Amino acid sequence: MARPEYIELHARSAFSFHRGASGPEDLTRRAAELDLPAIAVTDRDGVYGSPRVHARAKEAGIRGIVGSELTMESGEVLPVLVRTREGYQNLCRLLTRAKLRAAKNESRIAWNELPTFTKGLICLTGDEEGGLHRCLARGDKHGAESFVSRLVDTFGRANVSVEIQRHHLRGEERILRCALDLAEHLRLPFVATNGVQYATPERRRLLDVFTCLRNHVHLDNAGPLLAQNDERHLKSSEEMKLLFRDHPKAVTNSLRLAERCEFTLTDLGYEFPEFPVESGDSMPSKLRRETIAGAKSRYNGRIPSKVANQVEKELVIIERLGFAGYFLIVHDMIRFCADNDILVQGRGSAANSAVCFCLGITAVDPVQHELLFERFLSEGQGKWPDIDLDLPSGDRRESVIQEVYRRFAPNGAGMTANVITYRGRSAMRETGKALNLPLDVLGRFSNLFPHGDYPETREFIEQVSQAGLPREHPRMNALAGLYRMIYGLPRHLGQHSGGMVICTRGLDTIVPLEPAAMPGRTVVQWDKDDCEDLGIIKIDFLGLGMMAAIQDCRNICMARGPGREFDLARIPKDDPATYKLMQQADTVGVFQIESRAQMATLPRMQPKDFYDVAIEVAIIRPGPIAGNLTHPYLDRRNGLKPVTYMHPSLEPILKRTLGIPLFQEQMLQIAMIMADFTGNEASELRRAISFNRSEERMRKVVDRLKEKMTAKGITASLQEEIINSVSSFALYGFPESHAISFGLLAYCSTWLKAHRAVEFYTSLLNNQPMGFYSCDSLIKDAKRHGIRTRPVDVMISDWHSTVESDSALRLGLHIVNELSHSAAERVLTARADKPFTSLEDFLIRTRLNKDERRVLAEIGALNALAGDRRNALWQVEKQPDPDDLFFGMENSGSTLLQPMSPTERLEADYRGQNLSTG
Repeated sequence: MARPEYIELHARSAFSFHRGASGPEDLTRRAAELDLPAIAVTDRDGVYGSPRVHARAKEAGIRGIVGSELTMESGEVLPVLVRTREGYQNLCRLLTRAKLRAAKNESRIAWNELPTFTKGLICLTGDEEGGLHRCLARGDKHGAESFVSRLVDTFGRANVSVEIQRHHLRGEERILRCALDLAEHLRLPFVATNGVQYATPERRRLLDVFTCLRNHVHLDNAGPLLAQNDERHLKSSEEMKLLFRDHPKAVTNSLRLAERCEFTLTDLGYEFPEFPVESGDSMPSKLRRETIAGAKSRYNGRIPSKVANQVEKELVIIERLGFAGYFLIVHDMIRFCADNDILVQGRGSAANSAVCFCLGITAVDPVQHELLFERFLSEGQGKWPDIDLDLPSGDRRESVIQEVYRRFAPNGAGMTANVITYRGRSAMRETGKALNLPLDVLGRFSNLFPHGDYPETREFIEQVSQAGLPREHPRMNALAGLYRMIYGLPRHLGQHSGGMVICTRGLDTIVPLEPAAMPGRTVVQWDKDDCEDLGIIKIDFLGLGMMAAIQDCRNICMARGPGREFDLARIPKDDPATYKLMQQADTVGVFQIESRAQMATLPRMQPKDFYDVAIEVAIIRPGPIAGNLTHPYLDRRNGLKPVTYMHPSLEPILKRTLGIPLFQEQMLQIAMIMADFTGNEASELRRAISFNRSEERMRKVVDRLKEKMTAKGITASLQEEIINSVSSFALYGFPESHAISFGLLAYCSTWLKAHRAVEFYTSLLNNQPMGFYSCDSLIKDAKRHGIRTRPVDVMISDWHSTVESDSALRLGLHIVNELSHSAAERVLTARADKPFTSLEDFLIRTRLNKDERRVLAEIGALNALAGDRRNALWQVEKQPDPDDLFFGMENSGSTLLQPMSPTERLEADYRGQNLSTG
């Protein structure tokens, strides 16, 4: 086969957000199919798709060249290619600077700042959005020469190439000839590109849809905004040579230019920060001391030999892989939380580590629960470990995140991105809008199929027809085709719920940073999987409403004095009253086991120990249910069916779950035993069955599993059973370490409901919304447990709900609709100054608006000052004026008003606070 003579150096992927119609994976795959030795993806104002190009290019045996299109302040779009690692760092810094000073999703680069960041970069003159093309299109040759000369002065003559393209458009030949004449005049090389916007011609239709979305029009009115043909797809060397047969050097120059781009993301240079230690000390030594000290504390001064052996094994691996600093930094954040009275619990695969348990990072003893350390960290895996920290949602969690930003400022930390993709409803809505379909049809589709997920074409057409669009509609087939094209492509960049990456030498040299929607935060341009693929470590700081409720419950108990305090770490795990609530499915308000499906299972499960709780957490999930594992497990547990194993060698790992694989760790062990998977292959299996799985990754790992099981002589029937189990776990299978961590919170919250009920219900009310249940449902459940809920009273209530006795709580002002926090603060401040003496006194000193006065009157919060709700409603209609001649005189007419009936009071309660204490 002849050596390819062309490389595409200017391609946009769907990560250019409505300017490219193929994912970076598809572009790379198509480049490999066309025998192109490399491809440069230059996404608009970022390197969003570069990690995926890099990963797929390695798999395909080609090279991914990093680049970007820069939007200049004057409106030109400037494509640049990364030549060296320094060039990449300069590009990231430049993009970060432009992004952080602009509004979200915008970027403008000033010409006078460009020279600082050009070293190591190669510049192309661009396509129709470039300055050269714009000048030549309007016949301004002097402006064109001035523009290119400016690029030469900025980047250096050796790093500027005149870009030429042919798309069979009217007038482009004149522009092409002028560009070539200018290149010759300025002694610059010229290079052919195709300005690629999609992998294959048929995806031009999707680009038209994106053009409509970007310009807020539909296809019927888009007119000249749309592409004139479908030429901007990836082309082979032969096609490009034929296209530029009169200028063959333009095609071969692409090879020479690509050869100069030596940088790949393999040379990223990411380093996790080192933990500061004293002179003469080392991070591994400090980690060992901290771990041993923590182990002694955990085990009351005497470390069991089994624990000591496991800790030693883990410390050796951690030191060998150079991860000691990582554990010390996380341990230090745990200390920060303790010093600032912030409840924190590690979960995720960190619960598999004895070192994490001894350092206080997790509350789960992996030795006791026989958890698989390799699920967390292994030498063959070659990837950073993953530690998730659960924190109370709200301000306390944000203070931890801001502490990370402070420690690694400036630009040393950022939240990982969350790539929001087109799914069922959004894919239908956007394609439907572009096709000018009736909005009521799009709305009905969303209502009828809220969780529609990539149905087959026939099924999709049936769904759309149910939403009101006839099957014979002339745009039905176009809609179905576009829906399938757009599905799964990036829609916009969001923010991960809590994942943060940190870096030694400035994160802005590793990946560009962008402003988050929330003030005080920055986001990196890659999601967590992209970061993991490139060896960038992420620490998750996740907010849990139940963590906030438990901490508030603890604080309330401490404030109430001796006898009510509790230590979360020392709550007994064998409390009969706690298990009784679970066995009776009396779990309204507790963590994880509060859903109707859980409540239906708990009486069958009859949890009797802590591991039963962990199984209960894991078993009612789509994975076990779809894999037909839930009912077989319960039948075996209740003696209705015998315990069997897929293979005798699997009994040790499946014995605790009665032969049923319920956890991800078990799936990894099954692969290791039945297919001799290495730690690396097991890691790939874990990622394939994770939430953000890809069909391609899943197919590859399943094929590998089959291949190795066949080589080992595993029967076809057993292979099928194992593959079915793996496939079911691709539908949200749950790791055992997660189940145990969540099980701990489920148990503790149930214990609080059993033994600290009034404080627990108060804390739940103060941390809504959370869980399955509204405040009204929680109040009714509290009543069933002998807890009385007293109504809002401006003379007594604080902002939050409060405990009044062992059997009564008082609702806070936060419950009241239409009452802002600032208004409530005025009420509390005025009352603290001196008690209210009358309704007039209350109204004058609080200065509430009419809506706020009315709602307080309607729900009875002013009864202590007005007698009843109707009288209060009458009096609050007018704000009292102390200068009024009749100020202070009793309004005798109000006594003639009839009090509200019970039904009226009930209706008023639900209007004003969405609940009733009656």
